[in-house]
Amino acid sequence: MSSPSYLFMVLTVLAFCEAAVLETVRTSVMNRLGSGKSINLHCQSKDNDLGEHTVADGGEFGWEFSVNVIGTTLFYCDVSWENFGGFHFDAYSFERDWGRCESRCLWLISKEGMYGWNQNTGFWEFMYSWPN
Repeated sequence: MSSPSYLFMVLTVLAFCEAAVLETVRTSVMNRLGSGKSINLHCQSKDNDLGEHTVADGGEFGWEFSVNVIGTTLFYCDVSWENFGGFHFDAYSFERDWGRCESRCLWLISKEGMYGWNQNTGFWEFMYSWPN
């Protein structure tokens, strides 16, 4: 096989692989604490710091990203509010979420804890309880 033909074939295969893996994922953290309580939210990945945000009761903060080719994408967040010291969680972990929320990873923060949307089942799943 000639060098240009081989190079073309390799680039074509890589393009298909990248298109299959690099899907856009929409992630959102919703504040459903009630009683007018706002949350403070800081989310980031190794490469992208999304900044600190105050999310009002009933509001949400969201972002979009593409999953990396090697399947190590990770976004994590710290959340806190009045009279609550804080909690750290993974908002998107390819290892955990590639099957649970392929294109939409939704999080709901409530008095009881955090719920994650399962895109496959169509149900909210209780994921984390707040530390005492």
